Amino acid sequence: MPFALALTVVLALLAAFQIALALGAPLGRFAWGGQHRVLPPRLRVGSAVSVLIYVLIDLIAWDRVGAIALFPAGFAEVAMWVIFAYFMLGILMNAVSRSKPERFTMVPVTIVLAVLSLFIALGYGALAVPA
Repeated sequence: MPFALALTVVLALLAAFQIALALGAPLGRFAWGGQHRVLPPRLRVGSAVSVLIYVLIDLIAWDRVGAIALFPAGFAEVAMWVIFAYFMLGILMNAVSRSKPERFTMVPVTIVLAVLSLFIALGYGALAVPA
């Protein structure tokens, strides 16, 4: 469970950041390609949707480690591999950003998320023997 807890903490911090962006905080250079100091309405909506995605990722992670039973058998195991791939793609996308602040901030954060999701996908820290 320590990996799921760490994932929850990182995602909660990212959610706070995305909520701030959605509410108009001048932090846009750290996200969405860094083209806007304050995000335009469509990207603010994207930030709000990101928070919902983080919640779903978190629920899947906690299901995978056996702390909750929310999804059908086997779903969380497969979904965690999809999430791992999503974060791996995120590393690449952040690495090619034109925004230096986004590259230097979000690449390390996304690497942490990818590693944590890999450990969870592999079943490390699960309450029961991995399926």
